[in-house]
Amino acid sequence: MRQLPMFPLGSVLFPHMVLPLHVFEPRYRALVRDVLDGDGEFGVVLISRGHEVGGGDVRTDVGTVARVVRAEPLDEDRWFVIAVGTRRIRIEGWLPDDPYPRAEVADLDDDPVGSEVDEHLARVGPQLRRVLALQAELGQDNVPATFEFAEDPVVACWQAVVLSPLTPYDAQQVLVTGDPVARLGLVGELLSDAEETLRLQLQQEG
Repeated sequence: MRQLPMFPLGSVLFPHMVLPLHVFEPRYRALVRDVLDGDGEFGVVLISRGHEVGGGDVRTDVGTVARVVRAEPLDEDRWFVIAVGTRRIRIEGWLPDDPYPRAEVADLDDDPVGSEVDEHLARVGPQLRRVLALQAELGQDNVPATFEFAEDPVVACWQAVVLSPLTPYDAQQVLVTGDPVARLGLVGELLSDAEETLRLQLQQEG
């Protein structure tokens, strides 16, 4: 276990996902300064109930380590930070929020990626492209449906997750799932539901 500065958010961070942050709260400005003076890492967890600003939130117990790749100071001691998710963690215990949220965390290892992952990626890929194309047809901003998965199956699995339009609750369920095959299966189910909903929206607009 290690102690890690924590940044609770209203969204889920996945490994290999880019996280832009505009940091303006005094406690998180202090967090950024300490992170930059240290190893550049902090944890991100979903706020399951409450708000990002002001404290008093309820936080999930599985999150992701973020590594700062860029930090620009702004006026009034604010920061613009770009971080990237690296690995999953479990929160073993919260420490006092002094001066910012901190927790004792342990790394979570994924199950090994086997050959069956390629089969699941071959199914999820077309589903995801259809959903992204439908969103574009409805005028919703998203990534192009012409994306290509990375050759590394581990990266490709997370890429499928990152590109999928998920609610925070669904995203947290995906993050908690440690088996890549089960994770892709869950994403496939969620994409099927999303595709059905989007097609209904198109019919109503037509």
